[in-house]
Formats: sequence, structure tokens, C-alpha cells
Amino acid sequence: MKTVLVSAVALIDRDGRVLLTQRPEGKSMAGLWEFPGGKVEPGETPEAALIRELHEELGIDTWESCLAPLSFASHSYDDFHLLMPLFACRKWQGEAHGREGQALAWARPQRLRDYPMPPADLPLIPVLRDWL
Repeated sequence: MKTVLVSAVALIDRDGRVLLTQRPEGKSMAGLWEFPGGKVEPGETPEAALIRELHEELGIDTWESCLAPLSFASHSYDDFHLLMPLFACRKWQGEAHGREGQALAWARPQRLRDYPMPPADLPLIPVLRDWL
């Protein structure tokens, strides 16, 4: 089974809310909410992938020094195994907006379960709630 490395981030605003993005129509698991991020390209670090993805998808900029490792998910789907480090980030430049048409939601940590998420993201919720 192929292992796919995806890097994700919990963007945390000044009010302690966490940003979620909704997977757009046409993608696998469309309609589900997830932590922003994306695939780590060959030769790229998870941190570099996040910096690139946040700029491309949300129009914001951050730096490696602002990404704190928080946890990771390891989950087997039918056709691949997902390995996903989750970073926390409290500092970035710009205002997040869906540059690819995806919906965004700022959620309180205790309300994250109100959003349907992919199975790999679910175990990260209690870790994030406890950390915040």
C-alpha cells in the first residue's frame, strides 16, 4: 500500500479559534472539513509544503519558525496510507480566504466535532482541544 505524506496546520486566531477548510466538489471526500495543508512534494519538508500550500490555497504567508509540531495522524484508507503531521500556527500575514473556491470556517476547539471531517483528522481533535 502506498504511503502519502500530507502536512496540515491548525491555524489559531487571537480568539483561540481554529481554521477549517471544506473540501470542494470534484475532490475525494468533497464536502468534508479539514485542517488546511496538502501533499508534501518530493524533496520538500512538511514545513515547506505548509508554507507553499497556505500561500496557494489561502493567500497567507507564514514562516517555518511559526510552525510548532503538535501531533500526527496515521490512517489507512482503501487505496493508500496517510501520514499527516499536524502543526500549530498562531502567526501569519494576510487574511485567509479560499483562493480555490473552498469554504472556510473558524471554529472553537470544543466545536470541531460539529464539522464532518475525514477519518484521519478526527483523532487530532482531542489533541488540539487539550493543547489549547
